[in-house]
Amino acid sequence: MKTTILAATLASSVCAGAQAPAPKPAPHPTPHPAPAASDETRIRQILERWRVAFEKKDVGGVMSIYSRDVVAYDIVPPLQYVGFEAYRRDYQDFFAQYSGPLRVEMRGLHVTAGDKVAVAFMLERVTGTLKGGEPSDLWLRATQTYRKVDGRWLAVHDHISVPADLATGKAALDLKPSG
Repeated sequence: MKTTILAATLASSVCAGAQAPAPKPAPHPTPHPAPAASDETRIRQILERWRVAFEKKDVGGVMSIYSRDVVAYDIVPPLQYVGFEAYRRDYQDFFAQYSGPLRVEMRGLHVTAGDKVAVAFMLERVTGTLKGGEPSDLWLRATQTYRKVDGRWLAVHDHISVPADLATGKAALDLKPSG
């Protein structure tokens, strides 16, 4: 019996002196891991591929970034282009107005990507020579929305615009970015 009491006393004093390990601190939340960064890079690559095709007036290359159900708001009528074929015709009509190659400068490109949706916005400068020989130099505002479909990013919406002078109701085509 003395052995049992001694063992119990020893066990209780050992247990009383023992402390449970301190709980591990909760991990700090991290911003979206590497896939977001690589998705943002992928969107930038898509835009570069679009730029190269646009400068060559390659309608097929330009349209390769768009979904079949794309909706676009362009600077020319109609109010919206709904669907791949409608937007393809808009590009064909635009390119047909120019002789020779076009140039596109993208300034202030911002890209944000989530798991399934991404957005890019920038100022675009489009320069070229119209068929009549007149130079063309336009600064545009551009926003693209992308959706990831089966692991592939496709542009589902384009919004191209220029500021308007509300007093005259006319487009302000002579504006240039500062700096």
